[in-house]
Amino acid sequence: MKPHTDTDKLLAEVESARDEIIDFAAELVRIPTVNPPGDAYRDASRFIGTRLEALEFEVDYPTASDMPEHSKEHPRVNVVGIKRGAADRPLVHLNGHIDVVPPGTGWTVDPFAGIVRDGKLFGRGSCDMKAGIAAAVYAAESIRRAGIALHGTIEISGTVDEESGGFAGVAFLCEEGRISRDRTDYVIIPEPLNVDRICIGHRGVYWFKVTAHGRIAHGSMPFLGESAIEHMGALLEAVRRDLTPALQARTTSTPVVPEGARHATLNVNAILGGQAGQEPQSPCVADRCEAIFDRRFLREEGFDEAKQEIESLLASIGNGGRYELEDLMVVHPVETPSDSPVISALDDAIRSVLGKPAERIASPGTYDHKHVARIAGVEHCVAYGPGILELAHQVDEYCLVEDLVNATKVLALAIVDLVGERA
Repeated sequence: MKPHTDTDKLLAEVESARDEIIDFAAELVRIPTVNPPGDAYRDASRFIGTRLEALEFEVDYPTASDMPEHSKEHPRVNVVGIKRGAADRPLVHLNGHIDVVPPGTGWTVDPFAGIVRDGKLFGRGSCDMKAGIAAAVYAAESIRRAGIALHGTIEISGTVDEESGGFAGVAFLCEEGRISRDRTDYVIIPEPLNVDRICIGHRGVYWFKVTAHGRIAHGSMPFLGESAIEHMGALLEAVRRDLTPALQARTTSTPVVPEGARHATLNVNAILGGQAGQEPQSPCVADRCEAIFDRRFLREEGFDEAKQEIESLLASIGNGGRYELEDLMVVHPVETPSDSPVISALDDAIRSVLGKPAERIASPGTYDHKHVARIAGVEHCVAYGPGILELAHQVDEYCLVEDLVNATKVLALAIVDLVGERA
């Protein structure tokens, strides 16, 4: 930001739009975009698009109709709005995902009522990340209301399926060239990582499935068979005894939060054993057992080392079991350059709004940064938005109203810094 008067005017416009910002976020929460299966995506995209059109954006609805997730009942409809200034570049793209995880049980409020109470907006997706979408939309609108001219371009998208990998959402936009180094300079993803933090990346992910094979026999004569479940048990014991201590000893220099996530980790996501399609199970020795593992690897390790370690562990189990390893998903670590203009713009804005320097962190999980970096090749990408990280996916999820408004102010200042008027 250059003139002090512009800063004051811009922050005042955000403050005067407080009720609009809250209402817009609450209305988004009331659209139950649960994934899986991908409910109400079209409704949410149209709601965002209609608001963007009213705020003088050009809007379209890129639909990932060729993706396997897309269906007539659950169409993968995204929304993109663009507002051009004097030039097409620089372009800052603000992206938020519209999908939310299932609410689960134990709520004390209706998870899709969008209730505002005691300074909090409650509901599934209020924190992760519909408040962030509202902050992005009204940051751009407050710039217009303040009469600040744009030199470059603002683009805002609402995308699908982030909670299941983002392949029909941000990955689709990147593959289509809508987000690309050829047209996009900066990307800000307003994920809920706390309003005073800038998220510069994440660890790597290796999801894999191990299938243990045994030999079927009658359950009354198990000595004639070979239990695949017991073979899987041997693998789990080897993981606990040999692999887990080694992973816990490794840490990354990337500033991942919370502290425990700075280590390499391995989680067992699911186990299924027995005869496929048999319910209830037949009286047989299990000849097959599957387990899905979630390995989070560090930038210092790399994927090849992480996979080789699993292969070596499987080879070392000498109990006669037969193990089959299948890769399910690989996401490499990402980290924004420390001198990125988008980091400095957000840091300056956080100092102006909150009166303190930003904390630079990395996410314990992945988000759509992975697609922006890998497919689009845009290196100046960060996450910054309202919401407390630990409340994501929780029962009685909420976003503090004050965080929502402050994040809108920060984004507005940062956008002007990146694509506002030039001297």
